[in-house]
Amino acid sequence: MTTDRHNSNRSGPSAYLKAIANDNSLPIEQAALDLWLKDLQNPLRWGMRPLLQFIFAILLHITWFFKRLPLPQFSAHNSLQKLICWFCTHFVSKEANLLILRHYATESNVLNFLAANSRNSGVNPVQLYPKCVADMQHASFVEHDQQLFRLFAELGSWHHPKQPLTAGELNWQHWQSIDMAQFEFTEKRTQWLDFESAHALFMCLFCLLLTREEYRDAINGFNLDQSIAIRIGDLVGDKSLSEMAYNKYPHYLVGPWNLGQRFLMHGFFTEQLYAYLEQQRKQQQA
Repeated sequence: MTTDRHNSNRSGPSAYLKAIANDNSLPIEQAALDLWLKDLQNPLRWGMRPLLQFIFAILLHITWFFKRLPLPQFSAHNSLQKLICWFCTHFVSKEANLLILRHYATESNVLNFLAANSRNSGVNPVQLYPKCVADMQHASFVEHDQQLFRLFAELGSWHHPKQPLTAGELNWQHWQSIDMAQFEFTEKRTQWLDFESAHALFMCLFCLLLTREEYRDAINGFNLDQSIAIRIGDLVGDKSLSEMAYNKYPHYLVGPWNLGQRFLMHGFFTEQLYAYLEQQRKQQQA
C-alpha cells in the first residue's frame, strides 16, 4: 500500500513544485504561476533543454565573436520577427507563448507606471500589448528593448523624492490590467517546446540578425531592472522592491554568458513588480 501511494505521488507534481505552488511570499498572479508550473513539468525541459543550451551556448559565443569583428554590420529585424513568430506558432507550447505575451504587458505596465509618476510625466507611454503571436511581428522583440531605452533617456536623471507619493497621488492613467481571456491562441499538436528550450534556440538568431550594438544593448537592458525597482520603490515608499531585481548594476556591461538565466529572471522580475503594483491599484480603488 505504501509503495503504491509513493508511485502514484511520483506521477504528479513533485513535493517541491507543490510547495512553490502555494508560496505567495513574492507577488505573482495565479495565472502566471499556473503557466510556469505547467511549463516546468514539460519533460523536454529536463531532457532536451540541457543539451540545447550547451550546444547553442557554444554557437552563441562563436556568433558573438563573429559580430564583434571589424566587419560591416547587418541586421534583419523583419526576418527575425517573422521567424520567431512562425516558430512560436508551430513549435512553442501554449504555456510558453502565453508567458511571452504576458511579458510584453507586464513590462509595458511597469514602464508606463514609472513614466506617469515621474517628474517628466509627458513621456509617451509604451504601447506594446500584443494579444496573439501574430501581433508580435509588429509589437516586436526589438521594439520592446528600444522602448525601454527610449523611456529611460526621455525621463532623464532620477531625482529621489524626499517623500513617496500618497495612494491618491499615484497615476494609473496608462495601466492595463492583464486579462488572460483577451489572449487569442490556437493550440497545435506540434507545439511542445518549453519556454527555456525555445529561448535557447532563439539566442543565436538574435545575435546574428541584430547589429552588434543592438544585441549588446539588448542583453544588457536586463540590468535596468534594478534601476526600475529603485525608482518605483521611491514612488510608492517601499525600498524592498529592489530585492526583486536579479539583474543589477547597469553601468557594468556583460556579454552573453549566463544569458538564459538572466533572461528568465528578468521575466520573473516584471511579473512580480506588475503583481505588486496591481495589488496596490486594487487596494486604492477599494
